[in-house]
Amino acid sequence: MKMITSLLAAAAISVASFVAPSFAQDKGMVGISMPTKTSTRWISDGETMEKLFKEAGYTPDLQFADDDIPNQLAQIENMVTKGAKVLVIGAIDGTTLSDILQKSADAGVKVIAYDRLIRDSGNVDYYATFDNFQVGVLQATSLVDGLKAKFPDTKPWNVELFGGSPDDNNAFFFYDGAMSVLQPLIDSGDIVIKSGQTGMETVGTLRWDGAVAQARMENLLSSTYTDGRVDGVLSPYDGLSIGILSALKGVGYGSGDQPMAVVTGQDAELPSVKSILADEQYSTVFKDTRELAKVTVGMVNAILDGKEPEVNDTKTYDNGVKVVPSYLLKPVAVDKSNAEQILVTDSGYYTADQIKN
Repeated sequence: MKMITSLLAAAAISVASFVAPSFAQDKGMVGISMPTKTSTRWISDGETMEKLFKEAGYTPDLQFADDDIPNQLAQIENMVTKGAKVLVIGAIDGTTLSDILQKSADAGVKVIAYDRLIRDSGNVDYYATFDNFQVGVLQATSLVDGLKAKFPDTKPWNVELFGGSPDDNNAFFFYDGAMSVLQPLIDSGDIVIKSGQTGMETVGTLRWDGAVAQARMENLLSSTYTDGRVDGVLSPYDGLSIGILSALKGVGYGSGDQPMAVVTGQDAELPSVKSILADEQYSTVFKDTRELAKVTVGMVNAILDGKEPEVNDTKTYDNGVKVVPSYLLKPVAVDKSNAEQILVTDSGYYTADQIKN
């Protein structure tokens, strides 16, 4: 009997030695709150992080809030209740999370703001994003380059300005970065904002809604450009750019002897990449969100190992309560001349077949 008992004990130990590693790999739950599925980039961000966190041994809880603020608040609260150790939040409105983040802090949960700064809360531990001011610089530089290339003999150039969603802190960085390039040309008279509409309070596009951008562009064309033409449009995001282009094409731009206006963008979304290759949209800004996801997973690993995550900016992102330590990745300007090289050959972000029209 003693021998049998010993053999059973040995077998149990042997089984435990095989089973234990699977438990050791479970590092706990990470809540991933993404704002919407209306943009392919947010779907990609969420799914990439989900995959990377699983590979790193975490249990990810990925939720999309459908651009509904109460929905996002409820999802985050549920993540905290279920025991998330860290929250990764791409906020719909970066000013609405103070109460739930206080509850998170009270529960000992750390918070990483993902690509959109969370404002008005001291309970934001880190921020992972791209250099958003530089995104605007790249957009405006590309706009000016396009104007010089397409309309070298027609100065002053008529340009209209579009901003992102006023509840997204990044939108102001994009706009300010762009205006750092455009304002000197406006002051010199090389660029004219014919509608007179400037400033984020006027040109912002709530929720980054392409239909809203299209409607505003249609209004601008009918109210301001019954005589003359618009030469360029500063658009901060591809989803807006597609709507703007639809409005322009609706009144004949890009057909006959009416060349398409120079329209910028951001995020290298597939419809816009195809539009660029078809000589419609002029440019976009590529932000490899796979790299942003890797940075975020690295931050979580460091936090839960009791270490300080790597950051490269401790001055820029003041959320109204504190300067949030940040890691900024580098954006890249893309136009027809380099789209395939950057998006296919160099990064493998798309395949050659994917970008074909």
